[in-house]
Amino acid sequence: MTAVTDVLSRVVIVGRPNVGKSSLFNRVYGERRAIVEDEPGTTRDRVEADVEWQDVRFRLIDTGGYETDAENVYAPLIVEQIKTAMAGAAVVLFCVDARDGLTASDYDMAEVVRRANRPTLVVATKADNERRELTGIAEASSLGLGEPMPVSAMHDINVGLLLDEVIKLLPADTTLVESDRVRVAIIGRPNVGKSMLVNSILGQQRVIVSDVAGTTRDAIDSEVDTPEGSFLLIDTAGIRRPGKLGKGVELHSVMRTTTAVERCDVAVLVVDGTDGVTSQDMHIAGIAMEHLRGLIIAVNKTDLWEDPEERRSWAESQMRGRVTFAPWAMVTFISALTGQGTRDLLKLALVARDARRRRLTTAELNSALNKAIRDHVPPLVQNKRFKLLYATQAGIDPPTFILFVNDPKLVHFSYRRYLERSIREAADFDGTAIKLVFRARSADDARS
Repeated sequence: MTAVTDVLSRVVIVGRPNVGKSSLFNRVYGERRAIVEDEPGTTRDRVEADVEWQDVRFRLIDTGGYETDAENVYAPLIVEQIKTAMAGAAVVLFCVDARDGLTASDYDMAEVVRRANRPTLVVATKADNERRELTGIAEASSLGLGEPMPVSAMHDINVGLLLDEVIKLLPADTTLVESDRVRVAIIGRPNVGKSMLVNSILGQQRVIVSDVAGTTRDAIDSEVDTPEGSFLLIDTAGIRRPGKLGKGVELHSVMRTTTAVERCDVAVLVVDGTDGVTSQDMHIAGIAMEHLRGLIIAVNKTDLWEDPEERRSWAESQMRGRVTFAPWAMVTFISALTGQGTRDLLKLALVARDARRRRLTTAELNSALNKAIRDHVPPLVQNKRFKLLYATQAGIDPPTFILFVNDPKLVHFSYRRYLERSIREAADFDGTAIKLVFRARSADDARS
């Protein structure tokens, strides 16, 4: 595996809540990557995406809204995230609202930006008519951070001109050095320790951690190089029971989590070791299975166990009884708080990703399946029995096998599971879902 450091320059969007930062992020990125709602404070963590303008690539980073509201439990955490993001920025886009005008928070934010001492462009957002452009420029000029640029992300006004100015400020070397990273989505119920696990692996406060359930809303990407290998960690929002889902932001968060699973190699389902595997945990595991991803169950909070050996035995027994639909899933025991077991977790993620790329030769595959059929003859279905003509592996990520048979309707679901187990025994596919496709083909065609 190649472990290479990302050298893309970072462009960081900052500002108080609800000034249009996420709308600008989505406009530049080209899709709804960051959650956008009228509710202030929707974005809490940093959201990142690689974008390109005029053949120049850079990393765009959206941040939470800057505020010092003492009643907002997240405010101090968000402020630290903003400062951390700006510390590594090549360019800072300081957004103010041209429609509502400046507030005390804008002036406070301006002072934070000034102390960061990074190249800065002041962006007067929501400037969708001439009057707002003029008033936005005039008012934002009082911040003393240079000539403001009026922009409307919603109507795509002056966004291109803004990007022209951005790339003028970027350093000459903005080339991305590609790396073969294992993409790991951290999934699970709210407040089981997903963000704490990410921070434990990274060794820094990359994502906001709070005892308040539902702190993480967006899917947050973090790259890390470790002795075990190179990883892209995707922290996701906790998924509640379907009946508990709210509208707006929370529904968007579930969609983002599903999207994160779609683009990962391996999903790590974090389970609360004090609760055991719940029905909601199984529902979330089903999302990884539905998208045919690798799956690791990480039993967290083992530091709270009074009798670790007894609780571990209990947890293993419970999982065997409840996660019967994914017997190939790997299981590990961790403490995100202390970091115990995180290295073993990363090693398992590598094993699962390697399994997703494993290939069986056509001869090996057919030999394994023919032996399985000889050992256990297929059952009769409507007085007929299915016959395997031949099989081949059609692809990887996930391992996909096409079995040409006399009639796919004759394959009983239990026998399908048996054939899958036989393929898994022929090669080590532990840790990943595999896909079996049954196709009808005549025996004459098979011999030709």
